Amino acid sequence: MTEKLISLTMTEALTSLKKKEFTATELVSAHIAQMEATRSLNAFLTETAEQAMAQAKDSDARIARGEMRPMEGLPIAMKDLYCTKDVRTTAASKILDTFVPPYESTVSQKLLDAGTISVGKTNLDEFAMGGSNTNSAYGPVENPWHSTKYPEKKLVSGGSSGGSAAAVAAGAAMGATGTDTGGSTRQPGSFCGIVGVKPTYGRCSRWGIIAFASSLDQAGCFTRSVEDSALMLTQMSGFDPKDSTSAQKQVPDFAALLKNDVKGLRIGIPKEYRVDGMPEDIIAVWEKGAALLKDAGATIVDISLPHTQYAVPTYYIIAPAEASSNLARYDGVRYGLRVEGKDLQETYELSRAAGFGPEVKRRIMVGTYCLSSGYYDAYYTKAQKVRRLIADDFKAAFEKCDTILTPTAPSAAFAIGENEDDPIKMYLGDVFTIPASLAGLPGISIPAGLNDESLPLGLQIIGKAWDEETMFRTAFALEQAIKFETKPATLRKVA
Repeated sequence: MTEKLISLTMTEALTSLKKKEFTATELVSAHIAQMEATRSLNAFLTETAEQAMAQAKDSDARIARGEMRPMEGLPIAMKDLYCTKDVRTTAASKILDTFVPPYESTVSQKLLDAGTISVGKTNLDEFAMGGSNTNSAYGPVENPWHSTKYPEKKLVSGGSSGGSAAAVAAGAAMGATGTDTGGSTRQPGSFCGIVGVKPTYGRCSRWGIIAFASSLDQAGCFTRSVEDSALMLTQMSGFDPKDSTSAQKQVPDFAALLKNDVKGLRIGIPKEYRVDGMPEDIIAVWEKGAALLKDAGATIVDISLPHTQYAVPTYYIIAPAEASSNLARYDGVRYGLRVEGKDLQETYELSRAAGFGPEVKRRIMVGTYCLSSGYYDAYYTKAQKVRRLIADDFKAAFEKCDTILTPTAPSAAFAIGENEDDPIKMYLGDVFTIPASLAGLPGISIPAGLNDESLPLGLQIIGKAWDEETMFRTAFALEQAIKFETKPATLRKVA
């Protein structure tokens, strides 16, 4: 029974719970057992098994009374960037090692209200800064997938939401929250062979999510299917008066709208996404995806996004600048780590030096430089102008197409430690996801095939602002055509 339960999608589990084929307690217990069995992945920073089992009993009582909520009894994981009341929240940083919030983030509260049960808080790159989940103060997350050519190598799970992606891929949670600033749900989704979603900027509240770059951060999620992602995002979304960037937009029932076919839809293929040195197997998966959508009745349209080449440098000016400002609050005075100095200035310096890791320090320094007197206009202002040009490129492209199809990442998962001596190479890993983030557009990554090492490769669908419906429709049609059913060895052993 355990083997079956950790392989179900959320949609399948809800149907079975309604039919009383198993209980929420059994479902949650199976995922907790798998969480414990896969601890070597380092996907979780805090496990909340006892709390989860108590909530599962409550869910069983609700189901028995006929009061089932939209996601009743489904075990999920929460990225440790979401503040969770009375549960330690670290942002994977030593500076917040002992921080226990007295409040719940808006998104995690919405998921609780929908009936989900969190089994724990997942690992991440410190303050969400990274694309490999090797920047955590608590060690890297290991991808549950392994290369068939180099099985001894431990692979990254992607970042920054790598713990959440690994937990879902390994069967330790049915879904998980992530955040996406420059690709941090889509790229880990691709590396771990699952679905990763970023909605339109403003679709979900950022209140209670520890900030990295405020004009880019957006809540997202990981699941085992497109339908599950549509279900989860529907529950996460909605206006929040506590967040000034939260939009007063009606939230459609994304899952209910999924099964409209893609006949007549125009799918854009941007020529600029054929970057030099991209592996042939990624190009092949991309071309196959376009062909499958064409077979399903869509029209393939060539488009141009001419400012794509400037997206990565633009992002790595804007995001560090905003991080430099946001992380100024960690000063050793109000909360978090405090290292006493001889005066206030030294206390600030010692606390921040001991509390922040190398990548966070790097980005704070870059951001502070870009905002400093004499450089603000040369760097930050110019980057914001280029950001507008990138957004305008998408606006023009969407006059010719309804969604855009691209690879999610320029590679499959690589070995832990492989690119750590070259920050620029690491930053370029987000080349396909950053443009949509800068434009505030929704994007989804779905597993689309395997490379020659039997590692998963993802395809990304980018939608128009506030048109997650068409993005999900395209992704669902592609998922149905691809029929990606391969599981990592972690799941194959028990399934």
